[in-house]
Amino acid sequence: MDYATKNNTTIIDEWNYVLAPPPPKLQFVTVDPKTSALLVLDMEKTICNNPRCIASISTIKPLLTKSRERDMLVIYSLTHNGNVSDIVPQLSPLPNEPVVKSNVDKFYETDLDQILKEHGIKTVIVTGYAANGAVLHTATSAAFRGYHVIVPVDGISAFNPYAEQYTSWHMLNSPGTRNQAVLTKGDWIQFGHQRCSNRNVSLMKQ
Repeated sequence: MDYATKNNTTIIDEWNYVLAPPPPKLQFVTVDPKTSALLVLDMEKTICNNPRCIASISTIKPLLTKSRERDMLVIYSLTHNGNVSDIVPQLSPLPNEPVVKSNVDKFYETDLDQILKEHGIKTVIVTGYAANGAVLHTATSAAFRGYHVIVPVDGISAFNPYAEQYTSWHMLNSPGTRNQAVLTKGDWIQFGHQRCSNRNVSLMKQ
């Protein structure tokens, strides 16, 4: 039965008949450390306790190391109930690295935007947990504010893989993010010294 041709059907009726779109293409990117920031969102031991989140640590850790080596701004976030000591030890913040605490949108009632502006940031690399929570909403909020958003898909995670898939689709297709976002992999991010173009990143096709 083709539910799409019936009257009074909803997306719920059609759910099992909707095909996923083709996977998006990932891009190599080069960022300027002077105008870019790495966001490490909600990587707390109490919630980063499933295999997908644990696996993402091995992607975020090299990005964190490279960012620090180049004096790039690194900002952490916590859930409302989180503490700095809750962050997984492999990704523990340094004393001088800012930490914000909020709900899923880390711009909401925090000084995240002020911190980024004070450092002249144009591009944010968004990593963390959960893809459909802090990552999706903070990345979208960053795009709304005019920041260019880079999402390494192996540096985000969710308990359900569908949430990662949806978030990846949303970033490249939602009207609020599609012109501001790039999907990549952690080891496809290179760090340059030049000031980037008006899109704030240099892109190379696969």
